[in-house]
Amino acid sequence: MPTQTKQFAQALQHHAPDFGVELSPGAIQKLTDFYALLLKWNPRLHLVSPCSPREFATRHVLESLMLLKHLPPNARVADIGSGGGLPIVPCLLVRDDLHATLIESSARKGVFLHEALRAATPPDRAQLNPARFEDIATPEADFVTCRALDRFSEVLPALIDWAPGNATLLFFAGESICHEVQTILRSVTVERIPQSERRFLLVARASGA
Repeated sequence: MPTQTKQFAQALQHHAPDFGVELSPGAIQKLTDFYALLLKWNPRLHLVSPCSPREFATRHVLESLMLLKHLPPNARVADIGSGGGLPIVPCLLVRDDLHATLIESSARKGVFLHEALRAATPPDRAQLNPARFEDIATPEADFVTCRALDRFSEVLPALIDWAPGNATLLFFAGESICHEVQTILRSVTVERIPQSERRFLLVARASGA
């Protein structure tokens, strides 16, 4: 039977077209190395819920890579609550022009993120801030993304106020958060995530409140 990493790589290659993602052999190898690193750290840090290699490839990595079509060359991204590196680390591994600020308040998860970012070259494209977003100045960013932030519903208004006024918001959310974002912001584009009926990628302007 194929190893977990082999199953993961095969799932990436097989399902990438469903998510509108093109992956070179080199990109698949980098993403597989990231998966192997997460498997090593996950028992200690609980970065993601236990899942099969196929589910991690689709539900986590390919879903994260849906951001890429929204990010122009040399885009600057602020990732809030980076945790296990999703969604921004896969994006950095696949696109070497992107620049990112990762904001993660857990020091232990920060150690994992430092390790995961070693594979993102050149090495000066990512900065890790070990803090809550509310406690730091808003970085220069064209895009703000968030995928698995604790108490997302509670902090959503503060996050929108904190984001740069000209930034585009890229939020992964279920139905309830989707409705909340549409209530707060005037114009929101809702993209249903492939292979899911109740998860969406929301695209909105921070200045649209």
